[in-house]
Amino acid sequence: MPIAEFDLIAKYFTRPAKNLSTRLGVGDDCALLAVPQGYELAITTDTMVENVHFFAGADAESLGHKLLAINLSDLASMGAKPIAVTLALTLPDTNEAWLAAFAKGLLSLAAHYQVDLIGGDTTRGPLTLTLQALGLIPTGKALKRSTAQPGDYIFMTGNLGDAGLGLKIAQGYLCAQPTAAEQRFNKPYPQIDAGLALVGAANACIDLSDGLAGDLGHILAQSQVGACLDWQALPLSAAVQAYIEETGDWAMPLTAGDDYELCFTASPGQAAALTASNAFACTKIGIIESALGLRLNKAGHIQPITVTGFEHFS
Repeated sequence: MPIAEFDLIAKYFTRPAKNLSTRLGVGDDCALLAVPQGYELAITTDTMVENVHFFAGADAESLGHKLLAINLSDLASMGAKPIAVTLALTLPDTNEAWLAAFAKGLLSLAAHYQVDLIGGDTTRGPLTLTLQALGLIPTGKALKRSTAQPGDYIFMTGNLGDAGLGLKIAQGYLCAQPTAAEQRFNKPYPQIDAGLALVGAANACIDLSDGLAGDLGHILAQSQVGACLDWQALPLSAAVQAYIEETGDWAMPLTAGDDYELCFTASPGQAAALTASNAFACTKIGIIESALGLRLNKAGHIQPITVTGFEHFS
Protein backbone atom coordinates (compact mmCIF):
# COMPACT_ATOMS: atom_id res chain seq x y z
CA MET A 1 0.00 0.00 0.00
CA PRO A 2 1.46 3.43 -0.95
CA ILE A 3 2.50 5.61 1.97
CA ALA A 4 0.11 8.49 2.69
CA GLU A 5 1.22 12.10 2.19
CA PHE A 6 1.45 13.12 5.85
CA ASP A 7 3.08 9.82 6.81
CA LEU A 8 5.62 10.42 4.05
CA ILE A 9 6.45 13.88 5.46
CA ALA A 10 6.66 12.59 9.03
CA LYS A 11 8.84 9.60 8.15
CA TYR A 12 11.34 11.13 5.74
CA PHE A 13 11.36 14.91 6.21
CA THR A 14 10.59 15.74 9.85
CA ARG A 15 13.60 16.29 12.11
CA PRO A 16 14.20 18.27 15.34
CA ALA A 17 15.22 21.89 14.75
CA LYS A 18 18.95 22.63 14.93
CA ASN A 19 19.04 26.36 14.16
CA LEU A 20 18.26 28.95 16.84
CA SER A 21 16.23 31.01 14.35
CA THR A 22 13.68 28.22 13.89
CA ARG A 23 10.74 28.79 16.20
CA LEU A 24 8.28 26.37 14.56
CA GLY A 25 8.99 23.87 11.80
CA VAL A 26 7.08 21.07 10.07
CA GLY A 27 3.57 20.33 11.39
CA ASP A 28 1.58 23.58 11.21
CA ASP A 29 0.13 25.64 8.37
CA CYS A 30 3.18 27.92 8.48
CA ALA A 31 6.68 27.78 9.87
CA LEU A 32 7.97 30.49 12.17
CA LEU A 33 11.45 32.01 12.00
CA ALA A 34 13.06 34.65 14.21
CA VAL A 35 15.22 37.23 12.43
CA PRO A 36 17.77 38.67 14.89
CA GLN A 37 18.04 42.43 15.22
CA GLY A 38 20.54 43.87 12.77
CA TYR A 39 20.00 41.18 10.14
CA GLU A 40 18.08 40.84 6.90
CA LEU A 41 16.51 37.67 5.50
CA ALA A 42 17.93 36.41 2.19
CA ILE A 43 15.57 34.13 0.22
CA THR A 44 16.18 32.04 -2.90
CA THR A 45 14.31 29.29 -4.78
CA ASP A 46 15.41 26.71 -7.34
CA THR A 47 13.53 24.00 -9.20
CA MET A 48 14.95 20.81 -10.73
CA VAL A 49 12.84 19.01 -13.34
CA GLU A 50 13.49 15.47 -14.58
CA ASN A 51 14.94 15.41 -18.12
CA VAL A 52 15.69 19.15 -17.91
CA HIS A 53 18.05 19.46 -14.92
CA PHE A 54 18.78 15.78 -14.39
CA PHE A 55 18.51 12.53 -16.31
CA ALA A 56 15.69 10.07 -15.68
CA GLY A 57 16.88 7.46 -13.21
CA ALA A 58 19.46 9.77 -11.63
CA ASP A 59 20.72 8.73 -8.20
CA ALA A 60 18.20 9.95 -5.62
CA GLU A 61 20.74 10.64 -2.87
CA SER A 62 22.76 12.84 -5.23
CA LEU A 63 19.59 14.68 -6.27
CA GLY A 64 18.73 15.47 -2.66
CA HIS A 65 22.24 16.75 -2.04
CA LYS A 66 22.37 18.81 -5.24
CA LEU A 67 18.94 20.37 -4.76
CA LEU A 68 20.02 21.78 -1.41
CA ALA A 69 23.56 22.63 -2.56
CA ILE A 70 22.46 24.81 -5.46
CA ASN A 71 20.19 26.85 -3.19
CA LEU A 72 22.87 27.22 -0.52
CA SER A 73 25.20 28.38 -3.29
CA ASP A 74 22.83 31.28 -4.00
CA LEU A 75 22.96 32.25 -0.33
CA ALA A 76 26.76 31.99 -0.37
CA SER A 77 26.94 34.39 -3.31
CA MET A 78 25.13 37.03 -1.23
CA GLY A 79 27.25 36.39 1.88
CA ALA A 80 24.29 34.95 3.79
CA LYS A 81 24.44 32.29 6.50
CA PRO A 82 21.83 29.57 5.73
CA ILE A 83 19.26 28.82 8.42
CA ALA A 84 16.25 27.01 6.93
CA VAL A 85 14.65 25.55 3.80
CA THR A 86 11.22 24.57 2.52
CA LEU A 87 10.71 21.68 0.10
CA ALA A 88 8.04 21.04 -2.54
CA LEU A 89 8.06 17.59 -4.13
CA THR A 90 6.02 16.54 -7.16
CA LEU A 91 6.31 12.76 -7.38
CA PRO A 92 4.97 10.26 -9.94
CA ASP A 93 4.62 7.72 -7.10
CA THR A 94 5.70 7.17 -3.50
CA ASN A 95 8.72 4.95 -4.01
CA GLU A 96 10.00 4.61 -0.45
CA ALA A 97 13.49 3.48 -1.43
CA TRP A 98 13.81 6.59 -3.62
CA LEU A 99 12.41 8.82 -0.86
CA ALA A 100 14.79 7.41 1.74
CA ALA A 101 17.81 8.00 -0.49
CA PHE A 102 16.66 11.50 -1.52
CA ALA A 103 16.03 12.49 2.09
CA LYS A 104 19.43 11.15 3.13
CA GLY A 105 21.24 13.29 0.55
CA LEU A 106 19.31 16.43 1.40
CA LEU A 107 19.28 16.10 5.18
CA SER A 108 22.94 15.07 5.48
CA LEU A 109 24.03 18.29 3.79
CA ALA A 110 21.47 20.25 5.82
CA ALA A 111 22.85 18.84 9.05
CA HIS A 112 26.38 19.84 8.03
CA TYR A 113 25.31 23.50 7.86
CA GLN A 114 22.72 23.28 10.69
CA VAL A 115 19.94 24.10 8.25
CA ASP A 116 16.38 23.15 9.25
CA LEU A 117 13.75 21.78 6.86
CA ILE A 118 10.76 23.77 8.14
CA GLY A 119 7.92 22.94 5.71
CA GLY A 120 6.81 22.51 2.13
CA ASP A 121 4.36 20.50 0.07
CA THR A 122 3.98 17.19 -1.75
CA THR A 123 1.83 16.44 -4.77
CA ARG A 124 1.55 13.87 -7.54
CA GLY A 125 2.85 14.46 -11.07
CA PRO A 126 6.04 14.44 -13.19
CA LEU A 127 9.14 14.39 -10.99
CA THR A 128 9.85 18.01 -10.01
CA LEU A 129 11.93 19.14 -7.04
CA THR A 130 11.64 22.69 -5.66
CA LEU A 131 13.48 24.05 -2.67
CA GLN A 132 13.46 27.49 -1.07
CA ALA A 133 16.39 28.48 1.14
CA LEU A 134 16.55 31.25 3.71
CA GLY A 135 19.63 32.85 5.22
CA LEU A 136 20.72 35.75 7.40
CA ILE A 137 22.95 38.65 6.36
CA PRO A 138 23.90 41.72 8.44
CA THR A 139 21.69 44.64 7.40
CA GLY A 140 23.09 46.46 4.37
CA LYS A 141 26.00 44.05 3.90
CA ALA A 142 24.65 41.71 1.20
CA LEU A 143 26.96 41.02 -1.74
CA LYS A 144 25.29 42.07 -4.99
CA ARG A 145 25.81 41.88 -8.75
CA SER A 146 25.46 45.63 -9.29
CA THR A 147 28.49 46.96 -7.40
CA ALA A 148 31.56 45.97 -9.46
CA GLN A 149 33.94 48.86 -10.17
CA PRO A 150 36.42 49.48 -13.02
CA GLY A 151 39.85 48.39 -11.82
CA ASP A 152 38.46 45.56 -9.67
CA TYR A 153 40.19 42.23 -10.01
CA ILE A 154 37.99 39.26 -10.89
CA PHE A 155 38.42 36.12 -8.80
CA MET A 156 36.81 32.71 -8.56
CA THR A 157 36.93 29.88 -6.05
CA GLY A 158 37.78 26.32 -7.09
CA ASN A 159 38.19 25.00 -10.63
CA LEU A 160 36.26 25.86 -13.76
CA GLY A 161 34.50 23.41 -16.07
CA ASP A 162 34.72 20.20 -14.04
CA ALA A 163 30.94 19.91 -13.73
CA GLY A 164 30.59 20.63 -17.44
CA LEU A 165 33.01 17.78 -18.10
CA GLY A 166 30.91 15.60 -15.80
CA LEU A 167 27.89 16.33 -17.98
CA LYS A 168 29.87 15.50 -21.12
CA ILE A 169 30.82 12.17 -19.51
CA ALA A 170 27.17 11.46 -18.71
CA GLN A 171 26.38 12.18 -22.36
CA GLY A 172 28.97 9.65 -23.57
CA TYR A 173 32.35 11.38 -23.62
CA LEU A 174 35.10 8.95 -22.63
CA CYS A 175 37.37 10.45 -20.00
CA ALA A 176 40.51 8.76 -18.68
CA GLN A 177 39.84 9.93 -15.11
CA PRO A 178 36.10 10.60 -14.81
CA THR A 179 35.50 10.32 -11.06
CA ALA A 180 36.26 13.88 -9.96
CA ALA A 181 34.28 15.45 -12.80
CA GLU A 182 31.29 13.18 -12.19
CA GLN A 183 31.40 14.05 -8.50
CA ARG A 184 31.44 17.78 -9.25
CA PHE A 185 28.45 17.42 -11.57
CA ASN A 186 26.37 15.20 -9.31
CA LYS A 187 27.28 16.46 -5.81
CA PRO A 188 28.58 20.04 -5.80
CA TYR A 189 29.42 21.73 -2.51
CA PRO A 190 28.31 25.32 -1.86
CA GLN A 191 31.02 27.84 -0.98
CA ILE A 192 29.36 29.01 2.24
CA ASP A 193 32.55 29.81 4.14
CA ALA A 194 33.96 31.81 1.23
CA GLY A 195 30.73 33.77 0.89
CA LEU A 196 30.75 34.69 4.57
CA ALA A 197 34.41 35.75 4.36
CA LEU A 198 33.66 38.01 1.37
CA VAL A 199 31.17 40.21 3.26
CA GLY A 200 32.85 43.60 3.46
CA ALA A 201 35.82 42.29 1.48
CA ALA A 202 34.42 42.16 -2.08
CA ASN A 203 32.51 44.57 -4.28
CA ALA A 204 30.32 42.17 -6.27
CA CYS A 205 29.65 38.44 -6.32
CA ILE A 206 27.68 35.73 -8.13
CA ASP A 207 27.65 31.94 -8.06
CA LEU A 208 28.59 30.02 -11.19
CA SER A 209 25.42 28.07 -11.97
CA ASP A 210 24.93 28.74 -15.69
CA GLY A 211 28.52 29.23 -16.86
CA LEU A 212 31.25 31.81 -16.20
CA ALA A 213 30.55 33.85 -19.36
CA GLY A 214 26.84 34.14 -18.65
CA ASP A 215 27.07 34.61 -14.89
CA LEU A 216 29.89 37.16 -15.03
CA GLY A 217 27.82 38.81 -17.74
CA HIS A 218 25.08 39.43 -15.16
CA ILE A 219 27.57 41.33 -12.97
CA LEU A 220 28.74 43.36 -15.98
CA ALA A 221 25.19 44.22 -17.06
CA GLN A 222 23.97 45.23 -13.62
CA SER A 223 27.17 47.14 -12.77
CA GLN A 224 27.36 48.79 -16.22
CA VAL A 225 31.00 47.78 -16.71
CA GLY A 226 33.01 45.41 -18.90
CA ALA A 227 35.71 42.84 -18.22
CA CYS A 228 38.68 41.02 -19.69
CA LEU A 229 39.42 37.44 -18.65
CA ASP A 230 42.91 35.93 -18.80
CA TRP A 231 42.72 32.50 -20.46
CA GLN A 232 46.07 31.43 -19.01
CA ALA A 233 44.89 32.21 -15.48
CA LEU A 234 41.66 30.19 -15.59
CA PRO A 235 41.86 27.36 -13.02
CA LEU A 236 41.34 24.29 -15.23
CA SER A 237 41.88 20.77 -13.93
CA ALA A 238 44.09 18.37 -15.85
CA ALA A 239 40.98 16.48 -16.98
CA VAL A 240 39.37 19.64 -18.41
CA GLN A 241 42.62 20.61 -20.15
CA ALA A 242 42.81 17.13 -21.66
CA TYR A 243 39.21 17.45 -22.89
CA ILE A 244 40.00 20.78 -24.58
CA GLU A 245 43.14 19.40 -26.22
CA GLU A 246 41.25 16.37 -27.52
CA THR A 247 38.09 18.13 -28.73
CA GLY A 248 39.16 21.71 -29.41
CA ASP A 249 36.13 22.82 -27.40
CA TRP A 250 37.87 25.66 -25.54
CA ALA A 251 34.56 27.43 -24.83
CA MET A 252 33.21 24.58 -22.67
CA PRO A 253 34.61 25.77 -19.33
CA LEU A 254 33.37 29.30 -20.07
CA THR A 255 29.81 28.22 -20.85
CA ALA A 256 29.17 25.01 -18.92
CA GLY A 257 27.06 25.31 -15.79
CA ASP A 258 26.81 23.52 -12.46
CA ASP A 259 30.24 24.48 -11.08
CA TYR A 260 28.62 26.35 -8.14
CA GLU A 261 31.82 28.19 -7.36
CA LEU A 262 31.82 31.89 -6.49
CA CYS A 263 32.96 34.57 -8.94
CA PHE A 264 33.61 37.93 -7.27
CA THR A 265 35.28 41.28 -7.84
CA ALA A 266 37.50 43.14 -5.39
CA SER A 267 39.59 46.28 -5.51
CA PRO A 268 43.38 45.80 -5.47
CA GLY A 269 43.40 46.78 -1.79
CA GLN A 270 40.61 44.36 -0.92
CA ALA A 271 42.35 41.66 -2.93
CA ALA A 272 45.61 42.15 -1.04
CA ALA A 273 43.78 41.89 2.29
CA LEU A 274 41.99 38.71 1.20
CA THR A 275 45.23 37.14 0.03
CA ALA A 276 46.94 38.02 3.29
CA SER A 277 44.08 36.60 5.38
CA ASN A 278 44.19 33.14 3.73
CA ALA A 279 40.46 32.90 4.50
CA PHE A 280 39.90 30.63 1.48
CA ALA A 281 41.57 29.68 -1.80
CA CYS A 282 40.76 31.65 -4.94
CA THR A 283 42.29 32.53 -8.31
CA LYS A 284 42.55 35.92 -10.01
CA ILE A 285 41.13 35.43 -13.52
CA GLY A 286 40.67 38.92 -14.95
CA ILE A 287 39.91 42.58 -14.43
CA ILE A 288 36.83 44.83 -14.56
CA GLU A 289 37.07 47.56 -17.21
CA SER A 290 35.09 50.67 -18.08
CA ALA A 291 34.49 49.60 -21.70
CA LEU A 292 31.33 47.49 -21.84
CA GLY A 293 31.40 43.87 -22.97
CA LEU A 294 33.27 40.70 -22.04
CA ARG A 295 36.65 39.96 -23.60
CA LEU A 296 39.18 37.14 -23.41
CA ASN A 297 42.97 37.51 -23.49
CA LYS A 298 44.46 34.40 -25.09
CA ALA A 299 48.25 34.73 -25.19
CA GLY A 300 48.06 38.48 -25.81
CA HIS A 301 45.26 38.29 -28.39
CA ILE A 302 42.13 40.06 -27.11
CA GLN A 303 38.86 38.71 -28.49
CA PRO A 304 35.23 39.40 -27.57
CA ILE A 305 33.29 36.62 -25.90
CA THR A 306 29.86 36.29 -27.45
CA VAL A 307 28.93 32.92 -25.95
CA THR A 308 26.52 32.93 -23.02
CA GLY A 309 25.43 30.54 -20.33
CA PHE A 310 22.47 28.18 -20.15
CA GLU A 311 19.05 29.71 -20.94
CA HIS A 312 15.79 27.80 -20.38
CA PHE A 313 13.78 29.78 -22.92
CA SER A 314 16.40 30.59 -25.57
